[in-house]
Amino acid sequence: MTLQQLKYIIALDHKRHYIKAAEECFVTQPTLTIQVKKLEEEIGTTIFDRNTIPLTPTPIGKILIAKAKSLLREADEFKEIAYSNTSSLSGKYTLGIIPTIAPYLLPLFLESFLKNNPNTKLIIKEMQTDFIIDALHNGTLDIGIVSTPLEDKMIREINLYQEPFLVYCKDQKAFSSSEIVKQDDLTPDDLLILEEGHCFRNQTLNICQDKEKHRNKAFLFESGSIQTVKNMVKAGLGYTLVPQLSITEDFEKKYIKSFATPKPTREVSIVVNKNFTKEKLIENLLLEIKNNIPKQVKEIDNYIKIRWK
Repeated sequence: MTLQQLKYIIALDHKRHYIKAAEECFVTQPTLTIQVKKLEEEIGTTIFDRNTIPLTPTPIGKILIAKAKSLLREADEFKEIAYSNTSSLSGKYTLGIIPTIAPYLLPLFLESFLKNNPNTKLIIKEMQTDFIIDALHNGTLDIGIVSTPLEDKMIREINLYQEPFLVYCKDQKAFSSSEIVKQDDLTPDDLLILEEGHCFRNQTLNICQDKEKHRNKAFLFESGSIQTVKNMVKAGLGYTLVPQLSITEDFEKKYIKSFATPKPTREVSIVVNKNFTKEKLIENLLLEIKNNIPKQVKEIDNYIKIRWK
């Protein structure tokens, strides 16, 4: 029995599919299948019922998988304690980050982080918040960057920054003749939003107070990409809300309006399982991100936190 075999059965329980579990473990499907079978032969019991679709654990398999998760956490704690006195961070870690943060935050700090931590390898995955939460619970993800609070007792949150929302519109006379907009000025008409599953969508609707309203327009458009929504706005097809860090080019400033204070913001945090012990990874990520985010985010102090659900 090996720790790697335990990782395989946890991944197989998570994905309930051999090929998807193998992809998650970065091995071939035959390798994973053979190792799971060897483990079952060694312990003399069947962990998975292969006659079901999707694949499901047997009753004893559920108990063994839960124990495997516990053993892997203890093994991680053992390594963390053993290496806690080393000055550098080494190893391979998986980082999940939501799609409305990833393209704007990663370019700001990733190069610096990797340069300052040359023995660290990050496997970065864009994932929606609910999937990051599940992955932190089942141990298939080491660390996440999401909008908080999650209010999950098994997850620890380490705040990074408060990011203001901005109005993104083509007509600079929309809502107000000034560059400052009040939340009450916004209407659901012509609002372009992200598709279901994105926490930024929920936050946008919370700001626009649009959870129960139908938007009155010739078409409804929902996208998985902030950039696509921006392009629709530039074409004169509506307006949207965007996070501060998504404004990466000077020419975009003519499309944006700021909110009156207190500004609506989203809280962005590092999140880990409560049993996560790699404090050095958290510390180094926190340092690099806070050192590299722009002052417009660092200096905001009068805000209203918009919840993601």
